[in-house]
Amino acid sequence: MDFTTSLLGFALYLLIWEKLPDWGTWFTTFLRALPRALQSLYTQWICAYCVGFWLALLLHAVTGIWTIPALSAMPSYWGPAGPVIGWFLDALATGTLIYIAKNTLDAIRLPAMKAVMMKDEYLAFWARKDKD
Repeated sequence: MDFTTSLLGFALYLLIWEKLPDWGTWFTTFLRALPRALQSLYTQWICAYCVGFWLALLLHAVTGIWTIPALSAMPSYWGPAGPVIGWFLDALATGTLIYIAKNTLDAIRLPAMKAVMMKDEYLAFWARKDKD
């Protein structure tokens, strides 16, 4: 199993859906300039699994990397549909890995944010105590 496509897809997901909207107003201005159908697509594709599937198809087309290399040689009885089925199944697997990465990151974020908040509260408490 090759995790390259999953990592690239997850990185693109983080960039486009979580980071670019916070990097000033240029990205949101760009989104508002898009046709309404593309704006809708952007807001509906917030799901890491859904966008992961389509990113996997795109990345596979661009890089030729398979998440599950065995899917590149589908059985001959599939005929000309074999490569299409292989791409589809590989994209499903890659989308699943992107979804797992997103949920894992979200699970780690909450305790990390809580720890930062607790540290800030602790330091603020001692700063107030020193003034008293």
